[in-house]
Amino acid sequence: MQPSRAPEAGETAPAPAAIQISRIMRPDDANIAGNVHGGTILKMIEEAGAIISTRHCNSQSGEPCVAALARVERTDFLSPMCIGEVAHVSAEITYTSKHSVEVQVQVEAENILTGAKRVTNRATLWYVPLSLHNVNKVLEVPPIQFERKDQEEEGRRRYEEQKLARQETKERNGDVIVPVINPEPYTVGYSQSSLIHLVGPSDCTMHGFVHGGVTMKLMDEVAGIVAARHCKTNIVTASVDAINFHEKIKKGSVLTISGRMTFTSNKSMEIEVFVDADRFVGEPQDPYRAVSAFFTYVSLSKEGRPLPVPQLAVSRLLWAFAGTVSKPTTTSLGFLLSFQLGSQGLVSSKLGSGLEDPKVSFYKPTAAFLKICRNTWAVVQRNQSV
Repeated sequence: MQPSRAPEAGETAPAPAAIQISRIMRPDDANIAGNVHGGTILKMIEEAGAIISTRHCNSQSGEPCVAALARVERTDFLSPMCIGEVAHVSAEITYTSKHSVEVQVQVEAENILTGAKRVTNRATLWYVPLSLHNVNKVLEVPPIQFERKDQEEEGRRRYEEQKLARQETKERNGDVIVPVINPEPYTVGYSQSSLIHLVGPSDCTMHGFVHGGVTMKLMDEVAGIVAARHCKTNIVTASVDAINFHEKIKKGSVLTISGRMTFTSNKSMEIEVFVDADRFVGEPQDPYRAVSAFFTYVSLSKEGRPLPVPQLAVSRLLWAFAGTVSKPTTTSLGFLLSFQLGSQGLVSSKLGSGLEDPKVSFYKPTAAFLKICRNTWAVVQRNQSV
């Protein structure tokens, strides 16, 4: 096949061919259950996405750039990957807007002794091109040609949906986690966990900012700790619901990766994880929320069979309040929120002076807060009805 010329700026071009990266899974890739760590797979997914999107964004003559990860849509873990298998990570570009690239990634595991293959993961990632000369400058993405009009329309719909979701997530990023003294078993504070990480050169891109895959692996580790503390069993990642990258993280930053349980069903756990960055080297800067996501985990026996998940417990402080109102109004949920603050280590900077008076209403608490409150309310009402 003859090499084609690079299209000029503004000229549409066919979507670049899919790429594939492969690597054998080694013992140092394993989790405590003996399978490949979910964070390792997330990191490989991001690497493949970064390669193909950066290659496409530099396919036209113009200012050189590197594609930075902005968002990861829901990622499903369809099957565990075993040590000794080969991971094949395939990535292709499925949509471009003026300033972003959508990449769809599929992961297959191959048993190199038998040749058998199976799909283990699927994910959708969004990247933005940043200038190599000025990291704060977002460049235009070369448009791609679509075979059918409906493909372009469907891509535009996905783009608008993720854009709106990213904005909503950014607006509710006011939560922080504080330690809880003597937390009651199976409450939120019982399993909440944090990890501190100093960003070094090996964590960073050529820009000197953290690879998205490195951040995702750290987040998966913290979510796994929360799940294991809650269940006291083997746990595995089942899915990741929309990782949003709000701000870049620079080399030399100290990261605080925090996780807490937000929901439990009989078979799974939902865990909120967010990353705060603090620059203590170089120019002073206030700590800021860099990344946020929700992870879903399941509990497994030693034989790999699903186990029931212990349900989130209600703090004893709530029972005195439980019978005072008939339904969760704004004021009553405000009371509930205040109880949660004291007993489960939850703090929202958006509550402001509302912390001093539990009778005030929400002060726009974050979505995660409201979810915890409503889940707790349901437990209270369910126990009252027994």
